[in-house]
Amino acid sequence: MKKVLILAVLMVTAVMPSMAQKINYSISGTYTENGETIYLIDELTDQKIDSVVVAKGEFSFKGAADKDAFMSVSKVGNHEDVPFFNDGTPIHINLNEYTLKGSPQNERLAKYYFESEAPRRKVNEKIRNMSEEEIEQQAEALVDEINKCGNITITVTNKIFEEERNSLIPLAFAQVYFVDHGLDAYDELVAEKVAFANHPYLKKAHEEVQSVLGNNSAQEAFVGKQYTDLEMADPDGKMHKVSEFVGEGKWVLVDFWASWCGPCRAEMPNVLEAYNKYHSKGFEVIGISFDQKKEAWVKAVEQLNMPWLQISDLKAWESPAASIYKIEAIPDNILIDPQGKIVNRALRGTALQTRLKKIFGE
Repeated sequence: MKKVLILAVLMVTAVMPSMAQKINYSISGTYTENGETIYLIDELTDQKIDSVVVAKGEFSFKGAADKDAFMSVSKVGNHEDVPFFNDGTPIHINLNEYTLKGSPQNERLAKYYFESEAPRRKVNEKIRNMSEEEIEQQAEALVDEINKCGNITITVTNKIFEEERNSLIPLAFAQVYFVDHGLDAYDELVAEKVAFANHPYLKKAHEEVQSVLGNNSAQEAFVGKQYTDLEMADPDGKMHKVSEFVGEGKWVLVDFWASWCGPCRAEMPNVLEAYNKYHSKGFEVIGISFDQKKEAWVKAVEQLNMPWLQISDLKAWESPAASIYKIEAIPDNILIDPQGKIVNRALRGTALQTRLKKIFGE
């Protein structure tokens, strides 16, 4: 019996550290839309913890959740939310102004989030008030505005990961960070033992970006394999092959994009920066467009100031490139070494710059 009791104590002792500590939350808020439903969301599980109907311009939530759980209060039917961490300090949220009063950490998070999201909310409101005809007429300008919003989010995110490594705040921007810095950034953060390294949401953010980028799909199978050649026409109708550029010490980035793709257009300044910095050292870029309309394709090349070879069969997703390389979304790319081997896939943002720096140096 004594041995059994000792074993039981050891088992309890072993289990206890893994059990998350629960602490109470108290959330009050104001919102002018009486009768609207407001949700309390668990960002780790994407589950609705609770909901309440706004009455007399007010709402509130009370309960218990894991200590430091990443949560948010959200309006019904959209993603207009205010995120926070459950640190035990009472929270007051103004859902009309997206402001929060609470602990210093949560107040800083709210300010960062507003700085990142306010431009996007403004563009979304503008689009909601436009007719379909107006949206079609102004499509190009709207795409540019959306791209600018994305650039603002990336800038804010990078600032947060530099200045807030000793807080939990970077978790709210982890997905953007992994898209911009590459999936390897997760291992770097864990190895650095940043304050949020062991928070479960960091792993979730990494896995979700990994899924979107297809790093665990059939796409990854191409890394380490010899490339398959592609032949298409440039804007003047002249035929070109990828193989024209591979070899002789050159590293070739085959960039899959389209004029209508907002994220593609947003990524081009980054590709252009890499091209200008490393082209003289042996870095080549070949753009393969998934456009259907030649005029839109050529116009985008001029607007985005891309000096490298551009080719397309103007078949959009029916292009052999899509089936050969199992391209499920753009932007996408493959990096080919001088021996014709694909060494990387889907290098975007800082991840592209980091990889090229390792190859060519400063």
